Amino acid sequence: MTKKIWLVLLTTLVTACASGSYILTGQQRQPIQPTGVKLYTSPPSNYEVIAIVNASSDAGWTEQGSQDYAVEELKKQAAKLGANGVLLMATGETSSTTVGSYGNGMLFAIPVTAKTISGKAIYVQ
Repeated sequence: MTKKIWLVLLTTLVTACASGSYILTGQQRQPIQPTGVKLYTSPPSNYEVIAIVNASSDAGWTEQGSQDYAVEELKKQAAKLGANGVLLMATGETSSTTVGSYGNGMLFAIPVTAKTISGKAIYVQ
Protein backbone atom coordinates (compact mmCIF):
# COMPACT_ATOMS: atom_id res chain seq x y z
CA MET A 1 0.00 0.00 0.00
CA THR A 2 2.83 2.46 0.75
CA LYS A 3 4.24 1.88 -2.74
CA LYS A 4 0.95 3.12 -4.19
CA ILE A 5 1.05 6.24 -2.01
CA TRP A 6 4.60 7.03 -3.14
CA LEU A 7 3.66 6.41 -6.75
CA VAL A 8 0.75 8.85 -6.48
CA LEU A 9 2.93 11.45 -4.74
CA LEU A 10 5.65 11.09 -7.36
CA THR A 11 3.11 11.36 -10.17
CA THR A 12 1.64 14.49 -8.60
CA LEU A 13 5.06 16.11 -8.28
CA VAL A 14 6.11 15.19 -11.80
CA THR A 15 2.89 16.44 -13.40
CA ALA A 16 2.74 19.62 -11.31
CA CYS A 17 3.46 22.69 -13.38
CA ALA A 18 3.04 26.40 -13.74
CA SER A 19 0.09 27.94 -15.54
CA GLY A 20 -0.74 31.46 -16.56
CA SER A 21 -3.26 33.70 -18.23
CA TYR A 22 -3.69 37.28 -19.37
CA ILE A 23 -6.32 39.92 -20.05
CA LEU A 24 -5.37 42.13 -22.96
CA THR A 25 -6.02 45.79 -22.08
CA GLY A 26 -3.73 47.58 -24.53
CA GLN A 27 -1.89 47.15 -27.80
CA GLN A 28 -0.21 43.76 -28.21
CA ARG A 29 3.32 43.86 -29.68
CA GLN A 30 5.63 41.33 -31.33
CA PRO A 31 6.54 38.47 -28.93
CA ILE A 32 9.96 38.56 -27.26
CA GLN A 33 12.02 36.07 -25.26
CA PRO A 34 10.99 35.74 -21.57
CA THR A 35 14.59 36.51 -20.57
CA GLY A 36 14.00 40.04 -21.91
CA VAL A 37 11.18 40.70 -19.40
CA LYS A 38 12.17 42.69 -16.29
CA LEU A 39 10.19 42.73 -13.03
CA TYR A 40 9.31 46.09 -11.44
CA THR A 41 8.04 46.77 -7.93
CA SER A 42 7.42 50.45 -8.70
CA PRO A 43 6.40 52.03 -12.00
CA PRO A 44 9.20 53.01 -14.39
CA SER A 45 9.13 56.56 -15.78
CA ASN A 46 7.75 55.95 -19.28
CA TYR A 47 5.66 52.82 -19.96
CA GLU A 48 2.52 51.54 -21.66
CA VAL A 49 0.24 48.87 -20.13
CA ILE A 50 -0.40 45.95 -22.47
CA ALA A 51 -2.24 43.44 -20.25
CA ILE A 52 -2.93 42.07 -16.81
CA VAL A 53 -0.96 38.82 -16.38
CA ASN A 54 -1.40 36.06 -13.80
CA ALA A 55 0.54 32.91 -13.01
CA SER A 56 0.55 30.12 -10.46
CA SER A 57 2.70 27.11 -9.73
CA ASP A 58 2.56 24.13 -7.43
CA ALA A 59 5.83 22.77 -8.85
CA GLY A 60 9.15 22.94 -7.05
CA TRP A 61 10.53 21.15 -4.04
CA THR A 62 10.33 24.27 -1.86
CA GLU A 63 8.06 27.29 -1.54
CA GLN A 64 10.76 29.38 -3.20
CA GLY A 65 10.97 26.88 -6.04
CA SER A 66 7.21 27.15 -6.61
CA GLN A 67 7.44 30.95 -6.53
CA ASP A 68 10.30 30.87 -9.04
CA TYR A 69 8.25 28.74 -11.45
CA ALA A 70 5.31 31.16 -11.09
CA VAL A 71 7.56 34.15 -11.84
CA GLU A 72 8.96 32.43 -14.94
CA GLU A 73 5.42 31.70 -16.15
CA LEU A 74 4.46 35.35 -15.53
CA LYS A 75 7.41 36.43 -17.70
CA LYS A 76 6.36 33.96 -20.42
CA GLN A 77 2.83 35.38 -20.47
CA ALA A 78 4.17 38.94 -20.73
CA ALA A 79 6.73 38.00 -23.41
CA LYS A 80 4.00 36.43 -25.60
CA LEU A 81 2.36 39.86 -25.68
CA GLY A 82 5.58 41.75 -26.46
CA ALA A 83 5.90 43.27 -23.00
CA ASN A 84 9.45 43.92 -21.81
CA GLY A 85 8.41 44.39 -18.19
CA VAL A 86 5.93 43.33 -15.53
CA LEU A 87 4.84 45.75 -12.83
CA LEU A 88 4.13 43.41 -9.91
CA MET A 89 0.74 43.83 -8.24
CA ALA A 90 0.20 40.87 -5.91
CA THR A 91 1.61 37.56 -4.72
CA GLY A 92 -0.11 34.87 -2.70
CA GLU A 93 -1.04 31.21 -2.61
CA THR A 94 -4.00 28.94 -3.11
CA SER A 95 -4.65 25.59 -1.49
CA SER A 96 -6.49 22.57 -2.82
CA THR A 97 -6.61 18.84 -2.28
CA THR A 98 -6.02 16.01 -4.71
CA VAL A 99 -8.20 13.01 -3.85
CA GLY A 100 -7.67 9.47 -5.03
CA SER A 101 -8.68 5.96 -4.14
CA TYR A 102 -7.25 2.49 -3.93
CA GLY A 103 -8.84 -0.56 -5.53
CA ASN A 104 -10.02 -1.68 -2.09
CA GLY A 105 -12.23 1.40 -1.63
CA MET A 106 -9.91 3.39 0.64
CA LEU A 107 -9.54 7.08 -0.16
CA PHE A 108 -6.52 9.33 0.26
CA ALA A 109 -6.06 13.09 0.05
CA ILE A 110 -2.93 15.06 -0.82
CA PRO A 111 -2.87 18.78 0.02
CA VAL A 112 -1.52 20.99 -2.78
CA THR A 113 -0.44 24.61 -2.31
CA ALA A 114 0.24 26.80 -5.34
CA LYS A 115 2.10 30.10 -5.34
CA THR A 116 0.32 32.86 -7.28
CA ILE A 117 1.55 36.13 -8.74
CA SER A 118 -0.05 38.88 -10.83
CA GLY A 119 1.01 42.07 -12.48
CA LYS A 120 0.66 44.47 -15.36
CA ALA A 121 2.50 43.47 -18.53
CA ILE A 122 4.13 46.71 -19.68
CA TYR A 123 6.24 48.03 -22.49
CA VAL A 124 8.94 50.34 -21.18
CA GLN A 125 10.14 52.97 -23.68
